[in-house]
Amino acid sequence: MKLKNAALCAMAAVGLSFSAQAQNTDSLMLRKIFDETLVNGQCYENLRYLCKKIGSRLSGSAGAAKSVEWSKKLMESYGFDKIYLQEVMVPHWVRGEKEQGIIVSGTTRTPVALAALGMSVGTPKAGITAEVIELQSLKELETLGEAKIKGKIIFFNRPFDNRFIETGGAYGTAGDQRNAGPGMAAKYGAVAVIVRSLTAALDNYPHTGGTNYGTNPQIPAAAISTIAANKLSAMLKQKSAAPIKFFLKTSCQMLPDVLSYNVVGEIKGSENNNKYITVGGHLDSWDLAEGAHDDGTGVMQSVEVLRVFKALGYKPKNNIRAVFFMNEENGHKGGIKYAEQAKADKEEHIAAIETDEGGFTPRGFSFERATPVFLKGINQEWKKLFEPYEADRLVAGGGGTDIGPLRETHPNIKLIGFRPDSQRYFDIHHTPNDVFENVNKRELELGAASIASLIYLIDQHGLNF
Repeated sequence: MKLKNAALCAMAAVGLSFSAQAQNTDSLMLRKIFDETLVNGQCYENLRYLCKKIGSRLSGSAGAAKSVEWSKKLMESYGFDKIYLQEVMVPHWVRGEKEQGIIVSGTTRTPVALAALGMSVGTPKAGITAEVIELQSLKELETLGEAKIKGKIIFFNRPFDNRFIETGGAYGTAGDQRNAGPGMAAKYGAVAVIVRSLTAALDNYPHTGGTNYGTNPQIPAAAISTIAANKLSAMLKQKSAAPIKFFLKTSCQMLPDVLSYNVVGEIKGSENNNKYITVGGHLDSWDLAEGAHDDGTGVMQSVEVLRVFKALGYKPKNNIRAVFFMNEENGHKGGIKYAEQAKADKEEHIAAIETDEGGFTPRGFSFERATPVFLKGINQEWKKLFEPYEADRLVAGGGGTDIGPLRETHPNIKLIGFRPDSQRYFDIHHTPNDVFENVNKRELELGAASIASLIYLIDQHGLNF
């Protein structure tokens, strides 16, 4: 018995030795990844070109087409094993002339900062003037009914819930006003909708974003700045002889769908020819600015992952693929196409990582459909490796919009979201302020290195926790 116990102890010691050796190897590799990215990183200068030389890239636009061409050339310059364009038909919405929004109180007219919502229809050429009704929720539409809503402009003014520490939660709970509000208001006879911008910041930047009418009638819809929202709300609360009205004029319209592309670059695996780890962000952006944080940082981090592996001479076991998805902002057609094609090609996808929450300081990663057992295992094995880089929050949570369709076509895939610090993102998100100057070089590079590190660990060890 003593001999048997001694043998078992010896085997355990050998196992611990191997585990310690693997940890040391991984730790050294992560250090190399961060060193390469922080010393020789190229994602910041690539982002500068994308923002300053190309600019806004809404699906169907000339900017989107130019960005596809440039992105493919960028990947070719790095010598990836495979680079190609994946065809996808995308919607083509145009904003048209500068929008006008004016609060009308008797003879007083107060212009406000305003931007049409993406996919919205335009107003008549002369614009629309109507009485305003302020609401805090979509449920109030049903309570008021058609008798009180018909012919009015609905003003959705529910603010961010600042109790959320992770600001994406506040965005999610306020977002139904913008996403579904216009269509639902139209059912009750509203002639237009204005929405408080989805941000906790108090400023004069209107935040655009998509709206979805579904099968409801289509009416003009726009977002007003938080300062304007507060002003309009205060005026509505004051007793006045005449009702407060709002003048809205927009000229946006939907044009026929156009052909565009996902841009794909790949490093071939040395062992598993049909297994893939994907990292990506979306190449398209809203038209108000340069799409720096949303999502220029994401696509530039994704291509930087492959560049770093090439620079370090790392030969992955599995195929590593960077994807610049097209049309995340107003249709998600690029993500759908990618998943459909991966299924048609019978590709086995181990994991997909999406970076679409800005280029801020990395905090960690969220894992979709993560069980307690999985989270315990991944934290026991990998958390300490990320701790030196302060990107060690490995938690349950969403993956992302573009990689989401893969959950249906590849049921065994692990979908992962890159999680940077969220506190400033929705100050900039979908605004004219989303420009290159608001991206910090070191934060962007730390994020790219964190993503590359996770992909390295998945490639070496899998995700069987």
